[in-house]
Amino acid sequence: MRLLHTSDWHLGRSFHGVGMLDAQRAFIDQLVAFVRDESVDVVLIAGDVYDRALPGVDVVGLLDDALVRLTGAGAQVVLTSGNHDSAIRLGFASRLLERGGVHLRTRLADLDTPVLFPLDGGAGSTAGTDPGTGPVLAVYGIPWLEPRLVAGQLGVETASHFEVTRAATARIRTDLAARTATRTVHSVVLAHTFASGGISSDSERDLSIGGVGAVPLDLFDGFGYTALGHLHGRQELSSSVRYSGSPLAYSFSEAKHKKGSWLVEVDAAGIGEVREVLWEAPRTLAVLRGKLDELLSAEDFAWAEGAYCQITLTDAQRPAQAMDRLRARFPDTLVLGFDPDGTGNAAKASYSSRLAEADDDLSICCGFLEHVRGRSADDAESAVLADALETVRLEGVSL
Repeated sequence: MRLLHTSDWHLGRSFHGVGMLDAQRAFIDQLVAFVRDESVDVVLIAGDVYDRALPGVDVVGLLDDALVRLTGAGAQVVLTSGNHDSAIRLGFASRLLERGGVHLRTRLADLDTPVLFPLDGGAGSTAGTDPGTGPVLAVYGIPWLEPRLVAGQLGVETASHFEVTRAATARIRTDLAARTATRTVHSVVLAHTFASGGISSDSERDLSIGGVGAVPLDLFDGFGYTALGHLHGRQELSSSVRYSGSPLAYSFSEAKHKKGSWLVEVDAAGIGEVREVLWEAPRTLAVLRGKLDELLSAEDFAWAEGAYCQITLTDAQRPAQAMDRLRARFPDTLVLGFDPDGTGNAAKASYSSRLAEADDDLSICCGFLEHVRGRSADDAESAVLADALETVRLEGVSL
């Protein structure tokens, strides 16, 4: 049978203020076509199905449409919840949805209740129902585990990502051991978590990067395949542990990502070939840097004219109407930054020290203008400021 490992759909997300529902619909079109053309048996979604706990009506409708189309194309779906999802809302009607081939793993109580699929040609089972006596694939789901909320329920004293994940995988191993005692069982685990490549020890139980707990890779030892979600870059941590990444780029830091999934082959002998699947991006992302005139004239940047752009200008002074001028060539410039070069900014005195050295009101005003916008006042602007200051001075005298 064939499993397609996906995650981090983030339905309802916007990209720097631009709605992405149309792009997400296009991804789902590709996904459904691939499932049908490649005869995918099971689609795995390892968390962050939605982008927020309270998705909009149109976003819920998009997921509903996706699940109907995927099951209509012949696949069953196993999904778990991520840190962006509401586990309770996403898990609504889970028992009813199982009858239609959609298996939700959003509750702690279901950690050690796998979805069982026969590997001898039979039909997929309802979760918890044994489909026969032959070899079977057991698919477990670990939702996002917030340590402070679940530590007590999992029976651990220390509320850390390491401890709650270790407790969750221990429950799965106990169930798996009981099943393998009497038959051949191959395992797949979905987990929405931040996994590192390290090996755990009693002296290093919980890693932390950017305030987010990271769990060591060896917590997933012994499982046939671990389908991770949470990180948006598709990557292989080991031969049996992978992140599929998000199907679309959701930040300019992902501009160089090749978005896709993993297609996993499974048979009675266990996990077989794992190959990458690439999704076509609806829009190119461009991260550009340079002086304004160069960006507007150089043919080297022609490829970015139809892209979503993040542009950093390196002009010594901020050009006037920079965004308007850039959008004349790059209409979808979404982020504009300034990083002057060759101006000796590192050696410049602070604004407060420059203010202390100003010898008249006009210098103070012009200095403030330069500070907040990155370029000095031109002659016309200086004249306006001088006239305004003179008017204020005369009014003060008359009072």
